[in-house]
Amino acid sequence: MKSNQFDAIVVGSGISGGWAAKELCEKGLKTLVLERGRDVTHLKDYPTMTAAPWEMPHRNQIPRADKLENPVVNRCYAYKEDTQHFFVKDSEHPYVQEKPFDWVRGYQVGGKSLIWARQTQRWSKYDFEGPGRDGFAVDWPIRYEDLAPWYSYVEKFVGISGSYEGLDTLPDGEFLKAWEMNCVEKEIQQRIKAAYDDRDVIIGRCAHLTELKDVHLAQGRGQCMARNQCYRGCPFGGYFSSNSSTLPTAAKTGNLTVRPDSVVHSIIYDEQKGKATGVRVVDRITKESSEYFAEVIFINASALNSNLILLNSASSRFPNGLGNDSGVLGKYIAFHNYRGSINANYEGFADKYYFGRRPTAVMMPNFRNVKKQEMDFMRGYMTFYTAGRAGFGHAPEAPFGAEFKNENSKPGPWSVYMMMQGETIPKESNHVSLSPDQQDEWGIPLLHINVSYDENDGKILQDFHEQGEEMLTKAGCVNIRKGDSKQSPGLDIHEMGGVRMGRDPETSLLNGFNQMHLAPNVFVTDGACMTSTGTQNPSITYMALTARAVDYAVKEMKKGALR
Repeated sequence: MKSNQFDAIVVGSGISGGWAAKELCEKGLKTLVLERGRDVTHLKDYPTMTAAPWEMPHRNQIPRADKLENPVVNRCYAYKEDTQHFFVKDSEHPYVQEKPFDWVRGYQVGGKSLIWARQTQRWSKYDFEGPGRDGFAVDWPIRYEDLAPWYSYVEKFVGISGSYEGLDTLPDGEFLKAWEMNCVEKEIQQRIKAAYDDRDVIIGRCAHLTELKDVHLAQGRGQCMARNQCYRGCPFGGYFSSNSSTLPTAAKTGNLTVRPDSVVHSIIYDEQKGKATGVRVVDRITKESSEYFAEVIFINASALNSNLILLNSASSRFPNGLGNDSGVLGKYIAFHNYRGSINANYEGFADKYYFGRRPTAVMMPNFRNVKKQEMDFMRGYMTFYTAGRAGFGHAPEAPFGAEFKNENSKPGPWSVYMMMQGETIPKESNHVSLSPDQQDEWGIPLLHINVSYDENDGKILQDFHEQGEEMLTKAGCVNIRKGDSKQSPGLDIHEMGGVRMGRDPETSLLNGFNQMHLAPNVFVTDGACMTSTGTQNPSITYMALTARAVDYAVKEMKKGALR
């Protein structure tokens, strides 16, 4: 038992788990990170990071057999031959879809921080006030002012590219040099701003090093080269990941132990002490069981897996899962609605082009129901668009040979793509639970997922289509085509909730510092903790919440409040 004793345990090594490890280690705590997947070391374990398509057996395509065997992960935009080793295969890790749900996972050291889309926008005061103001979910126990200094803290370390805009709907952060819009994107921006007084169009904010500060050089990271091959693992460390940033920083302290291949079964709760004492683990390869012990435990296994672990942490004190006297655990799951898209063309600017493969889009903060409820639906959506010129497929009169090659080396007409990122309303009926009769190969119940769209999501989609078409028309676009992917929830890969924060233990699991109301030495700071989803990409909020929670937890430990 002594050899398995640590000051702190972190379950999961992805974006929030990496931050928990860094902060705990830097504050002097001997910290164990448990990762259910294999070890992945920065640079050493990025096998395709510089590979050309012709160097891959299937020219960077996924074979038909894999598509048939693993339909869920094959629907993910980032899943290709050069990235498949960082994704979970459906066939190897089953779950039960009570309603269609695409659960995209990455089981390795670094988790999905290796394959995330790297978009980073702060929440505004309106996002934290929304549930209490509009009467859904429960009131957030914190406000923007509570998290603002922690946003700044993590942004400086991560490296966020962005422009200073002074918007209260999308607060500024600590930014590196912004990426630039191309000429057509700027034209659309100017025309939308001229036509509307409630819509701001700005360059996307993303976790890419457009310039290097001392804090990034100290991490051993280099500048982003605009290759847009990020999902392979970046040899430059140009984008933020646990592998290139937080975990190496934690390791430098001498306080970090990472144990890969460790499938967490449950949290150990000591009824006499009235607190959690450790974690039960099943070795991924040998299937042997072991236990690890610590004064404080951070659960960062990714939203739905964190729900699974806590639901499976049953005891005579908590028969329905750790800290779950309220029965709320596993309920009020929410996500982002990505179904809507619009394609169009833009005539003109035939003498203009652009440089590189920029890793971010142009974005428009939510403009619906921001300061008050004013539509026939609740909440709203962010909008993103890009413009580009394809160079292939526009020379049918030259089907082969040198003429074909010459024609297709010329850029084609400008095309425009617009998409939505809609907020969904957390509902009790959207929930996860444990299978009563099915287990995985490590003896852990399979997760049942019962999550679906509702009428509100359909109204948001309709409004996006109407407003998007109107905006692009006023911007001078032609040949406008609206699309509905009808994709299942989950493919947004922004699942949140189930272990939500709140003020009342009767309606929430966590307090304003991500601390479990009824198991005060357990903290949850990944997507499971979210009370609502906002319209922004969530990862920078997870990072800020994690850094804040660690700061609080260590101060409480020093006072003896977690013993």
